[in-house]
Amino acid sequence: MARETFPFTSSTLRSLRLQQEWLEWDDRRRAAAQQSRSHRCPLSAQARLTRPRHTCRDPAVHNALFSGDLQQVQALFQDEEAANMIVEMVSNQLAWSAEQGFWVLTPKTKQTAPLTIVAARGYTDCARHLILQGAELDARIGGRTALHEACAQAQPDCVQLLLTFGAKANVLSEEGTTPLHLCTTPESLQCAKLLLEAGAKVNLVESERDMTPLHVAAARGLDKHVALYLEHRADVGLRTSQGETALNAACAGAEGRGEGGQHEAVARLLLKAGADARAAGRKRHTPLHNACVNGCGGLVELLLSYGACARVRNGAGHTPMDCVLQAVQDSANSEPEVLFTALLDYGAQPMRPEMLKHCANFPRALEVLLNAYPCVPSCDTWVEAVLPELWQEHSDFYSSALHMVNQPRRLQHLARVAVRAQLGSRCRQAAAWLPLPPILRDYLLLRVEGLIQ
Repeated sequence: MARETFPFTSSTLRSLRLQQEWLEWDDRRRAAAQQSRSHRCPLSAQARLTRPRHTCRDPAVHNALFSGDLQQVQALFQDEEAANMIVEMVSNQLAWSAEQGFWVLTPKTKQTAPLTIVAARGYTDCARHLILQGAELDARIGGRTALHEACAQAQPDCVQLLLTFGAKANVLSEEGTTPLHLCTTPESLQCAKLLLEAGAKVNLVESERDMTPLHVAAARGLDKHVALYLEHRADVGLRTSQGETALNAACAGAEGRGEGGQHEAVARLLLKAGADARAAGRKRHTPLHNACVNGCGGLVELLLSYGACARVRNGAGHTPMDCVLQAVQDSANSEPEVLFTALLDYGAQPMRPEMLKHCANFPRALEVLLNAYPCVPSCDTWVEAVLPELWQEHSDFYSSALHMVNQPRRLQHLARVAVRAQLGSRCRQAAAWLPLPPILRDYLLLRVEGLIQ
């Protein structure tokens, strides 16, 4: 009678092989411990981690480990004492000498463990050999364990190996971070999955700044990591020591339009998971303030659609509109008209006329701002700030603005101002509901036309 069976996947076979190796290694360890019990007392796990270790600066050892030369590693590391030695490296680094008054080369010593070196570089065979020789899995020589470095360098095969042999998924570095905190690149997603499957705590905070892995992933725009952590019940309301939520971290990490898309995807996931768009840190800096400072139009519109307040002031008294002005000055590649339009559509007050000079060299943004007033205010504050070549390029717009200073605007514009004032912070949503032709709807929402009429 034929037996029923099923095919194993390659990952399943690899996992079974690792488990078999671990069992064989554990059997040998137990047998050796039993054999030596009559001669000496066995060391506890804590004693093994704190026992004296030999230090090695031999270039041959360094070359074998850093190059992943398995034959050399097997020849050099043949017992537990060798597998747990301290590998010491000395390098010259520039350091400021106050006594001499200039920069000098200063030798700096760095210590680490053989297992940490090979795990960080993805040398799985070398790591397996060291583990089978008795290398301590959770040793923190140099501040981090091998699992920390494998995650930091996105080496999922080594992460799987270490976890299978019993490395602790929540082990802390000397800085107080877990391996999950160090999954900081898109390539580290598989490492994060392996850690969570092994019991890593997604809401564990680092000891220095109280950041969770969700904060780290959000700040770096890792939307797939964020989605993974949310699936494992990451708390979107947890705050750092500065009172920042993961949403604020995402908005602070988005620097300009190039990165805005990634962080916008992260923010969308967090908001759908219940993140508060108005949550401010200790300095009362909201996610909207951060998004405006970074000049991310899509992120600003997303936050406003989820209830962010366009008029709120931070601890320094600055509104999101003030933060956009800062972005305009810091980045010539921003699109401030998108930011200004969104803020004005959600209830922001027009800026003081004397501040218009900061947008004088952005004609599209200046047009949006001028159309927020019933009439064009005095241009003395901004006309002198326009660059001559820019004035020549956009002469029709600047000339029309100059012509309309303190002049009556068209009735159509006055009606637009009145309707927008009535709608207030609901202007963007109401425009979609009103039975208006598309051209009038765009006009109501301050469409850029290239002229002031």
